[in-house]
Amino acid sequence: MDHRVGTTLRGKYLLERVLGAGSMGTVFAATHRNGMPVAIKVLNPDFSRNADVLRRFVREGYIANRVKHPGVVKIIDDDVDEEGTAFLVMELLEGRTLDAEWMEQGRSRPQSDGKDRLPPERVSHVVIQLLDVLAAIHAEGIVHRDVKPENVFLTKDGGLKVLDLGIARVIESRTQTKLGILMGTPGFVAPEQALGNAPAIDARTDVFSVGALMFATLTGEVIHPGATPMEQMVLAASKPARSLRSVMPEASPVLAHVVDTALAFDKEKRFSSALEMKSALEVSMGSQEASVPFLLVRK
Repeated sequence: MDHRVGTTLRGKYLLERVLGAGSMGTVFAATHRNGMPVAIKVLNPDFSRNADVLRRFVREGYIANRVKHPGVVKIIDDDVDEEGTAFLVMELLEGRTLDAEWMEQGRSRPQSDGKDRLPPERVSHVVIQLLDVLAAIHAEGIVHRDVKPENVFLTKDGGLKVLDLGIARVIESRTQTKLGILMGTPGFVAPEQALGNAPAIDARTDVFSVGALMFATLTGEVIHPGATPMEQMVLAASKPARSLRSVMPEASPVLAHVVDTALAFDKEKRFSSALEMKSALEVSMGSQEASVPFLLVRK
């Protein structure tokens, strides 16, 4: 959609540059006619003609604005352009994603095996902020379902924003549609999500993904190495994650305990909530040399 740079949406939003693009759409930096800088996510035209996808895309705005936390990107407006393409207007962020920091900082600290890694202290600091945002999202009965480094944005002022609530599922009593049940990113999905078991998806599904994010940024490897994304999904659905210290033996026992608990194959053995995981991680940061038993151990 680079051809849209320099054009104006609805006579009021000037699209200035591309910030990012994916299979669903493109995000532009833009300026409203009143001078306010914004970000605009434009749905790919083909998807705009799909009623189900269009409904889910627009729903992102309603979901995001339900969560009263500064770590959630607020949606300012939604509309359809002159060609019938849907778009969302969001606050414009300054900074970079955790994925970008991981790639850059990892390469600036070369390992003997050449893998990109972030220091445990940095990963823990970021994840504590992330868990605080997820706790607010979960309090609204929402499961993100796509927690990964690309969806964690680190702002220039030291804050953190969780991106892309587009595939989030609101937990409701009525029958859920099957749209998007299998969505998620290989390497970061929980077993129940990889299996497409929608009724089993809850806050602990996001807890698992946070554990997978920690595992990847700490070790430079995803929890289930696979030759293809499909193989990673099959492994996620059928095989427990590797323990952190099997890949990173130098990891402290308390940090390993936090990551391994989050990654439990049986969700009943994971942390029961984002806040519980946050508390355990805060303890681990202050007790790197302590032994594991004082932490909450799930039977």
